[in-house]
Amino acid sequence: MKKKIALLLLVLSFTLGNAQNNMPKSKKIGLVLSGGGAKGFAHIGVLKVIDSLGIKIDYVAGTSMGAVIGSLYASGYSGKQLDSIFKNINFENLITDNIPRESKTTYERENSEKYAITLPFNNFKLKLPSALSRGQNTFDLLTKLMLPHCNQTDFSKLPIPFFCIATNIENGAQVMLDSGNLPQAVRASSSLPSLFQPVLINNKLLIDGGVVNNYPIDELRAKGMDIIIGVDVQDGLANRANLLSAPEILFQINNFRTINDMKIKSKQTDIYIKPDITKYNIVSFNDGTKIIKEGKKAALKKQNQLLKLKQNKPITFINVNNLPDSLNIKNIIISGKENYTTSYIRSKLKLEQNSKVTFSKFNKGTNNLIATNNFDSFFYEFKKNQDGYNLFVNTTATKKTALLRLAVHYDGLYETALLVNLTKKKLLFKNDIVALDLIFGDNIRYNFNYFIDKGVYWSVGVNSRYNEFEQGIRAENLLSSQQLATTNVNRLNIKYSDLSNQVFVQTQFRRNFPFRLGLEHKKLEVNTKTIVSNNSEGKTTFDNSNIYSAFGQISYDTFDNLFFPNKGVLFEAKANYYAFSSDYNNNFSPFSIYSGSLSYAISPTNKLSLKFGASAGLSVNRESNESLNFVLGGYGNNFINNFKSFYGYNYLTIGADSFIKGNIDLDYEVFKKNHLVFSANYANVENNLFKTNHWLSVPKYTGYAFGYGYDSFLGPIEIKYTYSPDHREHYWLFNVGYWF
Repeated sequence: MKKKIALLLLVLSFTLGNAQNNMPKSKKIGLVLSGGGAKGFAHIGVLKVIDSLGIKIDYVAGTSMGAVIGSLYASGYSGKQLDSIFKNINFENLITDNIPRESKTTYERENSEKYAITLPFNNFKLKLPSALSRGQNTFDLLTKLMLPHCNQTDFSKLPIPFFCIATNIENGAQVMLDSGNLPQAVRASSSLPSLFQPVLINNKLLIDGGVVNNYPIDELRAKGMDIIIGVDVQDGLANRANLLSAPEILFQINNFRTINDMKIKSKQTDIYIKPDITKYNIVSFNDGTKIIKEGKKAALKKQNQLLKLKQNKPITFINVNNLPDSLNIKNIIISGKENYTTSYIRSKLKLEQNSKVTFSKFNKGTNNLIATNNFDSFFYEFKKNQDGYNLFVNTTATKKTALLRLAVHYDGLYETALLVNLTKKKLLFKNDIVALDLIFGDNIRYNFNYFIDKGVYWSVGVNSRYNEFEQGIRAENLLSSQQLATTNVNRLNIKYSDLSNQVFVQTQFRRNFPFRLGLEHKKLEVNTKTIVSNNSEGKTTFDNSNIYSAFGQISYDTFDNLFFPNKGVLFEAKANYYAFSSDYNNNFSPFSIYSGSLSYAISPTNKLSLKFGASAGLSVNRESNESLNFVLGGYGNNFINNFKSFYGYNYLTIGADSFIKGNIDLDYEVFKKNHLVFSANYANVENNLFKTNHWLSVPKYTGYAFGYGYDSFLGPIEIKYTYSPDHREHYWLFNVGYWF
């Protein structure tokens, strides 16, 4: 009996073993996604179909945009989740590395709102930037999305194994990236030449993988894949009608190789998906939704083939609701500082160890550091531990310490102007900067600055500025009643020149709240040839004095855009105590001048923004120096001394030692960066205004303006029609370029 049972068991085990060996082996499915810039959105549409059919992908390979989409899919995001993520991204800010204005220091804001072109200038040689963008915003986004796998350095151990392709720019060799820091690897694979800076990984300088292999099917097959699904979003060859620029010609040359490659690789692809996206290009990011639909449509055409791949394998995706909104940073490890201290970097990042920080606040900190322009590269990564995350930071200080900057401008007061700036960083100290503006045109000017930036600590600066212009003004602003009766003139053509020198200290209560104290020397000269005094100069001089003062100023600025703000607050206040003078008119006595302004911007709709403003100024104990009067009229953002804008009146028309003004601006953005603006302003201006109740009375001066503005790379381009019912006169105001 025992022998029969043993024989039966032997037969059963032999039968079952053969049955198992004869069962069909599960085939491994690989997915390859090509590069193609914005056209890579089609990958998301394909992934949505693959998910809906219940197909489990065993390996993902991608290049460029295919690497971006593929890495996120491999990290556990479904096609549907990727659709939602990409719909909420501002790709213009992402690609151009647009740094929010609030992240910039006061100095960097002034630079970005003054200079149109910045070029490296070392050893008296000009160099072009290596790329338009460093790709920092892209890296920040990928790091956030891939945080659940921040400790994983082997990409084959992701929820779906993954690799991507990059190009070694030094020798043209293909580099497969299948380990290391995942966001950094993807950034390298998608570094389109001239658009994004190359990425240094393992001492290899890497750019977009599409240069050498835009569709890595052979490498994916080598990973043991039996069936390959491929999505091809590459460009076809353009005709002569579309080859009108250097970039288009360069893309065409690169496409010769990739298109020839695809003739072979498409035949090697088991299920080849080619969306119809010929009417889109690599920067059609605003058409993302349409491109995703084309990807879905192309995948559905292959639905019958795809259904044959369904094998009832479990598919799990990231629960986006469980992704952290903030980080517990336990330790901060900084390396590669190169002339910058750890405290300097941490003060810019505004991070503390053993603290909790939101992603939004963390990204503001990284923007703060990037905005200094003191670093060529800034790399960081998180490593999860039991209680939170350790943050590892590596910086590479820039060797481009000298810059040439250029700008052009036109307005009705200074007329045409060309600005040439020379800037040198780290001249004497690690954190110092020296800059010289030379302004050529109808009115010669200069501006010299030297600043030692110590962040929240007391910084030290020196400034010297020369400014001149000629302008017709009301004679009553400078002449006494006796002189008016004697000369019988209504307007004077004056030449106004100002040489100001300052030494100051500055600190910041917050990034947007700088406070400055200093001493100032001012050389003022005001004269006219309209009337001639009894001397041999052929002109009448109203002032030619050296004046010395102590000053303090404070500001708070959260405007998102200085010229066309949608939100934020701008507050400025300044006080001067004038203690000494060379006293050209022999009537000087010490006096003070105080002034301030407050503006508030809101956006009731996406297109409409409102800006409300108020400003005031007064002199105390001033018996002379009419040259420092508050004078209103015209429009400008760079007026010196106490000159103020006022619609409806020509430049420098309304003058007195005190004023109060209110204004409102309605800005409607008809198209992107194209604005229709209506403005109204009201003011009371007179001597000793605040010693009476006139400052609370009905405004004596009113003015209105309507115009068009374009926010160009040169700065605002504006044309405005202004009118005042007070005197029923109108003026056209023109402005081109940043104010300086």
